[in-house]
Amino acid sequence: MKYLNTFVYIALVVLVNWAFTVVPLVKLPGGTMWPPVALLVGFVFVARDFAQREIGHYVLVAMAIGVGISYLFNPNVAIASATAFLISELADWAVYSFTRRPLSQRILYSSIIGTPIDSVVFLGMVGFLSLAGAAAMTASKLLGALIVWWLIRRREVALPA
Repeated sequence: MKYLNTFVYIALVVLVNWAFTVVPLVKLPGGTMWPPVALLVGFVFVARDFAQREIGHYVLVAMAIGVGISYLFNPNVAIASATAFLISELADWAVYSFTRRPLSQRILYSSIIGTPIDSVVFLGMVGFLSLAGAAAMTASKLLGALIVWWLIRRREVALPA
């Protein structure tokens, strides 16, 4: 399939936004509410990197398609997601686009910059912003990105250029 990575990216945007509407929040010590769906968001950031390799700057169109479909499930989550995705994805896109590092490093750097931005903006827009919540959400997003980074880094080391 020619645009498999792009399709996966769009599907993940829709899946994660839908999951935010149906998976209940978990109460952390101190009363902070944490969305366990945040564990999946790190994979969305990495999927965006692969989609961008496939379609270039049109990845922003793919993001808009995913958010547009998400709007059908829950407009409030879709708007918060769109805003958070747009701000964080632009930062993520810039790091990915303008650094001339190996793929694994671009994925890692773009996720380190994009995930905290996404967490703060999203939680703020849905009314659950707290330092502990943003830290927990960022950490859980980075977990997915770190898994993919590690797998790609292993492949890069095994297959020298």
